[in-house]
Amino acid sequence: MARVEGSGISNNHPYVPRDLHLPGFVPGVLSQSTVVGVFGLSTLLLVSFIWVLSGRSPKKTKIDRWLMCWWAFTGLTHMIVEGYFVFSPEFYKDKTACYLAELWKEYSKGDSRYAARDAGVLAIETLTVVLEGPASLLAVYAIATGKSYSYILQFAISLGQLYGAAAYYITSLLEGDNFSSSSHYYYAYYIGANVSWVVIPTLIVIRCWRKVCAASQIQGHKKTKVR
Repeated sequence: MARVEGSGISNNHPYVPRDLHLPGFVPGVLSQSTVVGVFGLSTLLLVSFIWVLSGRSPKKTKIDRWLMCWWAFTGLTHMIVEGYFVFSPEFYKDKTACYLAELWKEYSKGDSRYAARDAGVLAIETLTVVLEGPASLLAVYAIATGKSYSYILQFAISLGQLYGAAAYYITSLLEGDNFSSSSHYYYAYYIGANVSWVVIPTLIVIRCWRKVCAASQIQGHKKTKVR
């Protein structure tokens, strides 16, 4: 147990900074392998389900099917996992071994701003849950049904995700970038767990931009011919 010198406050949490005050903190029950394993298995099952389901439509390309898997995964992650964080301000006090509480207790080892309820992180996550979560599931529907707004929607969500990722990292740097319990958690959680929301949205933005530009050129040629 760590004691903050001169304050008389004892902190038994594993997070950095050590003087972070989390009254009523209850240590996680599930092991790191269990928390990560359950998340990985759930992701695999979801992606497999969407992949098989999307395969029933012969008109869907493999890229469209992978995008449906991505948007289903990211949408449910935003709404369920991040939604729990937004609406459970004292998850670190949980004594029931609730999986989502255990997940955030574990992730906070890579970024203690979550346990500390940092205002910047909370603002980013709230917008993500309320806007990007439902929009991501709408993207699955748009791709599946071939809606005309599919590319614009994916473009907009991806830009939002990139903006959120940039704000997430920039605010950490401005505050000292010292919120990980060790280099292991820093690279595994803070970097590794978030890299997908940088790389994949970037690729989607590029693809959608090209698709929209190509469609605009075709429309322009048609108007020219009509004249």
